[in-house]
Amino acid sequence: MENRLYVGNLSYSMRDESLQQEFSRFGHVSSAKVMMERESGRSKGFGFVEMGSPSEAQAAIQGLNGKEVDGRALTVNLARPMEQRSGGGGYGGDRPRSGGRSSY
Repeated sequence: MENRLYVGNLSYSMRDESLQQEFSRFGHVSSAKVMMERESGRSKGFGFVEMGSPSEAQAAIQGLNGKEVDGRALTVNLARPMEQRSGGGGYGGDRPRSGGRSSY
């Protein structure tokens, strides 16, 4: 995934379409997604862009990392693989069910 980029320090008014336009100057943009808060619908200030190739991704990093967009200096680098989250909510996993006994 050498063509998937993390984009940080986005303005709160940034949307998917404007993020895609900003990166399209450096090549084909396969996808552009600004992460949004569920409750307020406001940008979380970061997003992800997938470029058409690793060389286009490097060009976007060189061209946009540290560049001011909407009054904010962007942070652009290769996205790290998503880390596995531990299960939440109290359900699931290999824990015994009621009574503390395993059914194995």
